[in-house]
Amino acid sequence: MRSIFIKEINSFFSSIVGYVALLVFLVACSLFLWIIPEYSILAYGYASMERFFQIAPWLLLLLVPAVTMRSFADEFRTGTIEWLSTKPVSDLEITLGKYFATIALIIFALLPTLIYVYTIQNLSYADISIDTGAIIGSYIGLFFLAATFGAVGIFCSSLTANQVVGFLISLLACYILYTGFEQLSKLPKFSEGIDYYLSMVGMEFHYNSISRGLIDSRDVVYFLSVITFFISLTRFSLASRTRGAGAA
Repeated sequence: MRSIFIKEINSFFSSIVGYVALLVFLVACSLFLWIIPEYSILAYGYASMERFFQIAPWLLLLLVPAVTMRSFADEFRTGTIEWLSTKPVSDLEITLGKYFATIALIIFALLPTLIYVYTIQNLSYADISIDTGAIIGSYIGLFFLAATFGAVGIFCSSLTANQVVGFLISLLACYILYTGFEQLSKLPKFSEGIDYYLSMVGMEFHYNSISRGLIDSRDVVYFLSVITFFISLTRFSLASRTRGAGAA
């Protein structure tokens, strides 16, 4: 699993696409936070990271599928998945190796955004401190959200040998799981009590809950359950494709 993890990291950074994806994410974050008036912290007038945590999920919705789209699709396209299947590693180890590499890349993308916290702290009045608890909670929520997007993206990549198709399927799946149920719960026909439970199925509900600064075990269990579910689906998808290739 360790060798697969290292291979994925090296593969990502050996391509210009990896650097472009990370650069676009960070530039987009900066533009929204400091330049675009509708979302700018400077226009907001408060020493708060709230605007960033409203925008970040949507930017991660694009970044994570871009990171995961080649995970298995490239292996199927080049035929190296057959070589991997002959090695003394299980389908689960292959899946986890690629998934943990995705997590490492997401953390690598989020780390530079910590400079925003330092900047806002220095821009605020000396006697006013930013809400550290809410910021920590929001970063934890953002990590769980991105990690779940990663699990979904890995699974979608295992369904096709085409990277673009994998990206589009992952983008759609992440969008539906993040905000689809939330939007569905707002329909008038679901306004008589079921709307709350319907919104709980989506990631946005649990992300917003953690972002308030209170880490609820129910939200953590939700994210871990979704991650486990999609990792399991990826394992079964990989096993069925490698068996099919072996039979052929």
